[in-house]
Amino acid sequence: MRRRNKSRSQGQSARGGCHGFGRAWSRRDFMMVGMVGGLGLTLGDFFRLRAFADQKDYASVEGPAKSVIQIFLPGGLAAQESFDPKPYSPVEYRGPLGSIATNVTGVRFSEFLPQTAKIADKLTVVRSMTHNEAAHERGTHTMFTGYRPSPALQYPSLGSVVAHEFGPRKDLPPYICIPNVPNEFAGSGYLSSAYGPFGLGSDPASKGFRVRDLSLPEGVTEERFKRRQGLLDAIDGHFREVEESDELDSMDTFYQRAYSLIASPHARAAFDLAKEPDKVRDRYGRDAAGQRMLLARRLVESGARFVSMNYGGWDHHDNIADGVRRQLPPFDRAYATLIRDLDERGLLDSTLVMLTTEFGRTPKINSTGGRDHYPKVFSIVLAGGGIRRGHVYGTSNATSSEVEEDPLAIEDLATTIYRQLGIVADKELMAPGNRPIEIVDGGSVVKELLA
Repeated sequence: MRRRNKSRSQGQSARGGCHGFGRAWSRRDFMMVGMVGGLGLTLGDFFRLRAFADQKDYASVEGPAKSVIQIFLPGGLAAQESFDPKPYSPVEYRGPLGSIATNVTGVRFSEFLPQTAKIADKLTVVRSMTHNEAAHERGTHTMFTGYRPSPALQYPSLGSVVAHEFGPRKDLPPYICIPNVPNEFAGSGYLSSAYGPFGLGSDPASKGFRVRDLSLPEGVTEERFKRRQGLLDAIDGHFREVEESDELDSMDTFYQRAYSLIASPHARAAFDLAKEPDKVRDRYGRDAAGQRMLLARRLVESGARFVSMNYGGWDHHDNIADGVRRQLPPFDRAYATLIRDLDERGLLDSTLVMLTTEFGRTPKINSTGGRDHYPKVFSIVLAGGGIRRGHVYGTSNATSSEVEEDPLAIEDLATTIYRQLGIVADKELMAPGNRPIEIVDGGSVVKELLA
């Protein structure tokens, strides 16, 4: 919760009321307790009503970004071997790989990003991302939720917040993961499981790719399918009269969305990569990076609000040169093609593409030719959705050991992304126990990132 809420828990009050239960009591509150007591409500009911009364509830209205493609590179991508090379530093810091010029004056990328270098004028590269979480799980949680991990509460991912605020569009799930839900922090957290992601069940690059549960079972006709749907609706209505719970509500939501997917030709077509011309599939690359990004483009083009995909493994404690040589070229081809494709289709201005990883790598090459975990400074890349083009935000120092200018905290990044989507980041959502929790705790919009 933000400073306003924290100050309450510390027992500070501008009005000098009595203190307890995490807030200052006023004379009006005591009158309310007496009133609800007369209505037969308990003190617990009073605090529940008080929480709802205090809740900051802002309506979400679509902003410049209508959709998000989140590309996550798990393991910790080294900025020195990607978007923030240090060509003039000593070799033990510079590393074994070279760098190339981009089409933005003075900006260089890894030698293995030649296609991305040609579209740098469409990107904002952040070279000053920073947090304090050096463990994979904690860093991943931070980047997926906008919150540092807490033992007291499981926070929802950005995708689940978007699903909660806007819901489905054009019969597609609002939040989709390619190929599957990548980690436990990509889920709905304290929100209902109805806002969790839809995982495909298989990789778009695999032979005979087919989305799980998207087709009617063998022997089930469209007419029979509709009868089953009607029967399920009747059963759901009966059980809802007997018991109300999040489990029933979320299951009902899942069933309805599943029926919408199966029943909608538009939704089924969105997942069908075979509808893409061969030359387009070849341009993206017939590999994991290429086909996942191509499917992500198809999905946002068809109406999906938030598509998350992961690619590769970047935990290069050993022999970072070989790891980058193997994995970065397919990524480079697919990513550059995605950005160009979105731009040519008129979709880039309304689609925010965020390329992230959980943390960076140590400034010095270690004794086994790799780099270790280092969250103090690393790089991410943003494009589209009202983000500036051809821009570098923030700088690291000559050895990538410190942020030199404009550090970007996760709260500020998340607040800025939500702002572009039309979500007020300090809006409060209800956690268990009717506890209002802000979508982001304390972040600010970074105007320098915006067009």
